[in-house]
This record gives sequence, C-alpha cells and structure tokens, in this order.
Amino acid sequence: MAKVELKQPIVEEISELLNGAATAVVVDYRGLTVAEDTELRKQLREAGVVYKVYKNTMINFAIKDTEFADLAQHLEGPTAIAVCKDDATAAARVLAKFAKTAEALEIKGGVVDGVYYDQAGIAQIASIPSREVLLSKLLGSMQSPITNFARVIKQIAEKDEEAA
Repeated sequence: MAKVELKQPIVEEISELLNGAATAVVVDYRGLTVAEDTELRKQLREAGVVYKVYKNTMINFAIKDTEFADLAQHLEGPTAIAVCKDDATAAARVLAKFAKTAEALEIKGGVVDGVYYDQAGIAQIASIPSREVLLSKLLGSMQSPITNFARVIKQIAEKDEEAA
C-alpha cells in the first residue's frame, strides 16, 4: 500500500470533522501532564467539543481551500484541534479557561463562523457567554418590566381595597 492511500482516510476524517463546524481552534499542548490533558479532554467533551491531535501535514491537506485555510500558519510543532459544530464560543471558552490554570497550554488561533482570529481574538471570543446564558439574560431583561408593572398594579389594587 502506498503512503498516500494510508493518509487519505485521515485527511477525510479531518475534513468531515471540520465540515459544518461553527468553530475550530488550534492549540499547542506541549508540556501538559497526562492528568491535565485528561481533564482538558473531559471539559471539552462535556461542552460538546471534539478535541483531536493530528499531524500538521494532515490538517494542512484537509483545510486547504476551505474557510479554515488561515489556520495553516499555526501548524508548527505539536498541534491539537478543538472543533465544535453547535456553539461557536464553546471551544474558545473552555480552552481559555483551562489555559489560565495550565500555563503549558497555548492557544495558537482559530476560525469562528468562517472568520480567522489570532490568539488575542480567540481570547476575546472566549469572554462571550454561552448561548444559553445570553438567552437567559435576554429573557430576564424582557420579563423584568412586565414583573414590575404587575407589582405596581397589584399594589394599586390593594391600596384601593384598603380605602374602600
């Protein structure tokens, strides 16, 4: 079997992983202990993020001529890729939070909704709350005026009952 025939399934696997992904973040995991790596993988899995380590050349072949092509500039040294299809901020959020405690983890860059971001940009995206948190804040802000209005009406009704 030729080397190309052995590598093609891996490139296809990466392409399939990235197909329809909302976000992909590449990191340098060099220096992480086994315990730290296990904990990172657990946190990413709980957030719905796929975290894999591939050879840089394989990732390079898979991202060529796609919206993730800008990640090629970060494919040096040990590289892992975190991909999430649902939540655009989940991968960045979990990785940035974990990088605060494990200084060996270095975020190189990423693509979120088709836009390339460097390390600083990914840090900014990581500060955005999850979709669920944003929706609950929106609902709370919409519900607050109605609740206050209902409370005022109730107090007026109670005042009118006492006066009568």
